[in-house]
Amino acid sequence: MDHHEHAQGCCQAEHNSRRSFLKLAALGAGVSLLAPTFSRSAFAAGGVDTLLLSCMDYRLMGHVAGYMQSRNLLANYDHIVLAGASLGALTDKKPGWGEAFWDHVGVAKDLHHIKRLIVMDHRDCGAYKVFLGMDLKDDTAKEGDVHGQYLTRLKAMVKERHPDLEVELLLMGLDGQVEKMSA
Repeated sequence: MDHHEHAQGCCQAEHNSRRSFLKLAALGAGVSLLAPTFSRSAFAAGGVDTLLLSCMDYRLMGHVAGYMQSRNLLANYDHIVLAGASLGALTDKKPGWGEAFWDHVGVAKDLHHIKRLIVMDHRDCGAYKVFLGMDLKDDTAKEGDVHGQYLTRLKAMVKERHPDLEVELLLMGLDGQVEKMSA
């Protein structure tokens, strides 16, 4: 190999080395730009601090996600869905649902180390019609009271079984507006 070939080979190796570095740098920059779009659990298993129980009503799924996003929790919470939410977890008509709810709470605590349970009922809930024979949508005060009774009962049971969990009680309107309920 003469001096010219050696110099050309060195330049090519240097060029390839620089190209490799630039590719890696661009890849790293791309990953760091995309990182905020992935949930925390996509990069490291270990936990979210919130478990949400909500109803299955298709009319509210977008509102539920919007509410959780407004609290900076989107893609950063576990989610249980039962018809009637608190009623679904408590009804004697579907005892398996209550068992599943408690199992999910236990798994969420063990696996993801949750610290808070948010229970979100909603107005004009069909489960109240099915399980209780009550159509409450025309009496908003009574509707709030009945939901409040189930929410409060579930919170008391959660605190009895899991005293370390914070419990929030919410009632969502069909327009997505959320009321905090007191227990």
